Amino acid sequence: MKTTTKELVLISFFAALTAIGAFIRIPLPYVPFTLQYLFCAMGAIILGKKNGMIAQLVYVGIGLIGIPVFTKGGGPQYIFEPTFGYLIGFIVGAYIIGLIMYKIKKINFVSVFISVTIGLIVIYAFGVIYLMFIENLYLGATMTIGQSILVGAVPFLPGDIFLSVIISIIAPNIIRKLNKLGIINGILD
Repeated sequence: MKTTTKELVLISFFAALTAIGAFIRIPLPYVPFTLQYLFCAMGAIILGKKNGMIAQLVYVGIGLIGIPVFTKGGGPQYIFEPTFGYLIGFIVGAYIIGLIMYKIKKINFVSVFISVTIGLIVIYAFGVIYLMFIENLYLGATMTIGQSILVGAVPFLPGDIFLSVIISIIAPNIIRKLNKLGIINGILD
């Protein structure tokens, strides 16, 4: 199926929002708290599984070619950053969130909260495992999976759960308004 101009604009918009979210951050050791998850999840809910995932692929691709859109810059060497796994997680998480929303076909607080929570678990899984992998195999440190969870997930759970609740409250209203305006009609997959 061919991607429409409307879809390309919305994909670009959410890729740009995710980049902006990287710079709205609270610095913490290893992994900063950012608003990237907020825009990743909203993009997946609004755009659907395919286009939500493509928005994150565009974001990561732009960063990997050297445009400094990640929290610590950009370029192909970024794959050696301990936080790169979260970026991979955004791609897979966006697809999962969009897929769940597509399967549920009902947009309300509960369905959105379930989808973003499962998506968040996927993002954390990629991030935490990659963090441990890079620390142990590339940076020469010794980090167990428990330590990786303690530094790569635990500090962010309260903020990300709060964001999940906010997303679950605002997403149904945004979807209704965008549908009413004809902005997203027919683009959800």
